[in-house]
Amino acid sequence: MPMISAPAAARLAGRPLAFARDRLAALLAFHADDARLESQREAAPYAVVDGGIAIVPVLGPLVARNDWLSALFGAISYGDLVGAVAHAFADDAVRAVVLEVDSPGGEVAGLFDAVAALGDLKERSDKPLHAIANEAALSAAYALASTADRLTVTRTAEVGSIGVVAVHVDESGADKQAGLAWTYVFAGDRKIDGNEHEPLSDRARAAMQADVDRLHAELCALVAENRGTTPEAIRSTEAAIYRGELAVSAGLADGIGTLESVVAGLLAGLDRSESVIPRLTVPSTRRSLAMADQNTTKPKDPGQTDPVPTVPPQNPPSPEPVTPPAQTPAPALAPGSPAPPPLPPAHDPAERYRAEYAEIADVAAQGARLGVSVDAADAMRKGIKPDALRRTVLDTLAERSSAADVIAAAPAPGKPAAESPIVKRARERAAARS
Repeated sequence: MPMISAPAAARLAGRPLAFARDRLAALLAFHADDARLESQREAAPYAVVDGGIAIVPVLGPLVARNDWLSALFGAISYGDLVGAVAHAFADDAVRAVVLEVDSPGGEVAGLFDAVAALGDLKERSDKPLHAIANEAALSAAYALASTADRLTVTRTAEVGSIGVVAVHVDESGADKQAGLAWTYVFAGDRKIDGNEHEPLSDRARAAMQADVDRLHAELCALVAENRGTTPEAIRSTEAAIYRGELAVSAGLADGIGTLESVVAGLLAGLDRSESVIPRLTVPSTRRSLAMADQNTTKPKDPGQTDPVPTVPPQNPPSPEPVTPPAQTPAPALAPGSPAPPPLPPAHDPAERYRAEYAEIADVAAQGARLGVSVDAADAMRKGIKPDALRRTVLDTLAERSSAADVIAAAPAPGKPAAESPIVKRARERAAARS
């Protein structure tokens, strides 16, 4: 078996690596080809398939930065990967991003920052981020894949190996055979601990082990947070590798599929969302009557009359906080408002989304009449339920200290006039004081 090249040994020896063990052995046995060291791998590309799904490849070993090792082993740097994902999220032609992962892992250096950067990009974007292990997401590569909203594995894919390893190469025997004797002149008692020209001392081994243990704890905590589990659960895998269905059973993946099925599923979900949830913007009415209900639209039930422009109350006192009744999970914002329609059965997702959107739009319209701006489409994208949205509107009204912020909702034509409960309560309070 060819020996590892001197530059590769210098790069790998003594460094903590988040690498699958069998792949690491093959890496250490690789012989450097000097002709290949002169080329550099280009930044990680991404391809946009029909429908606006960007495929970002995460293929081969992962390194902290581009250098000769990138060209030698076909590696990808963390910086290039994060840059590719950032460009994909910013691309107007892209509706969702998929990480196609086939990697044994890589260096710990740069890994935690890369995972944090991917998580930040995902949080700041409204585009989904999915990942598929096709055919390996091991160690550092699994940590990257764990940032996705959903992680799919092929039937034969391997995931896991959530551990850290450091390698010490003892070349003292080879030095002796070559007639070489190394003498270090140094200051600092630990300066030459772990050098490759003498056996690893107990002190150097203990220091390396402590470093590996600390990094392993951080890796387990990071993956656990991304996957919604505990560090103890991740640690209990003992860096084992799981294939296909076993990965799903172990909680390290969300389902079995192929790259094509992941793309198709994303497209179906995006198309369904866009057809069920039309864009709706409710203008702010906090300070301007001209921006009240006249410009606000919402789904209209059969027989429902058009909303009437709102008018401010005369000399409104400061409102008191509005507290929903303890037994009422979804209090109405104004008297006389129609009750929200019940959600349809869960087996019909399209109908459920339509009903939920109609209910949220109703909350948005009522909120607008009370001077609270609500973006119904944004609420749907973020998964905010109607009950939570109602509580938010009520909390906003309760926190207002300026009477000019309170706008009463005028009753619809043909219905008994009813004063806003907020204004009514404030007037009663003012009357009691006088």
